[in-house]
Amino acid sequence: MTYSTPLEATFEGKADGTQAIIDIAQAAVAPQALEPGKVHVVALGRGQFQQIDLTGPQHTGVPARKSGTTVVRDVDSFLAYFDKHGDESTEVYADVESRTITAVLDAHTAAAARWGGHRLELRLRATSAWRAWIGADNALMSQGAFAEFIEDNLVDLVEPDSATMLELAQSFEATTSAEFQSSQRLDSGQRRFSYTEDVQAKAGAKGDIVIPATLTLALRPFEGCEAYRVTARFRYRLDRQKGALTLGFKIERPEDTLSAAFEDIRTLVDDGTPEEIAVLNGAPARI
Repeated sequence: MTYSTPLEATFEGKADGTQAIIDIAQAAVAPQALEPGKVHVVALGRGQFQQIDLTGPQHTGVPARKSGTTVVRDVDSFLAYFDKHGDESTEVYADVESRTITAVLDAHTAAAARWGGHRLELRLRATSAWRAWIGADNALMSQGAFAEFIEDNLVDLVEPDSATMLELAQSFEATTSAEFQSSQRLDSGQRRFSYTEDVQAKAGAKGDIVIPATLTLALRPFEGCEAYRVTARFRYRLDRQKGALTLGFKIERPEDTLSAAFEDIRTLVDDGTPEEIAVLNGAPARI
C-alpha cells in the first residue's frame, strides 16, 4: 500500500484519521486564560466540549442584579432610598393590616417581566410613650402604682395639665394608708373620693380627692410621625369593706388613632413619590 503523504501513514490503522488530526491540533494549542464575564466553550478532545460560565458575580465582582429588602423606620428615610433606586415602573403598596408600606423597586414593566426582588419596606415602630399608655390601658392599679405611672408620663398630658396631674399623683401617694369610704360624681363630670386617715400623726383626719372624668393626651403612635390627641376615661374601683381604691383609665378607640396615623403616613409617601406612581392598597406578591 502506498501513502500520498507521511501524515496518512501516521494514522494507518485508526478508525478515523481526521479525528486524530483534530486531536493533535488541539493538543498543540497553547493554554489561554478565560475572560471573566463571558461564557466560553472549551474543546476537550475527541469531539467533546465543555461550556464554562464566568458571568457570575464570583467571577466579575459585580452582582448580577439588585436584590434584598431594606427596612426603614420613617417617611424621610423611605423617600431618600426610593429616590436613589426607584424608577417609573416601581410599585408601592400600603398594607393597613400590617401597617407597612412596601416599594417593589424592580417591579414588572408593562412590556416585560423583572425580578421584583429589590424591595424597600417602611416598617413602623410604636413609640415608647404609646407602648406605655397602651400597656396600662384598662388595668386597675393601686394608688401608689397609679401615682407613679402618672409621674413617669407627665410629658404626655395635655388636659388636665402636667402640674395639675402631678399634684393629683402626690395626693394619691400621700393617702396610700387612708380608707376611702365614698365616691360622688360632680356636675362637671369629675368624681370626688372621700377618705379617712387612721395614722398616728393624723388620727381620724378626713379629706377629699377629686379626679377628672377624662384625660387628654398628646401621643405619637409611631416613630417619626406627628402627635395625636387621645382621650382616656378614668376608671376606678372602691372596695368599701377594705376602704381600698384602685385606679386606671380606658383609652377611647386607640385603633382609630393608629389608622389615622397610618393614613397620614401613606399620604406623605404618596406626595413624596413621582405623580405617576400610585400607592396601592394591599401587599406585593410574595417571592
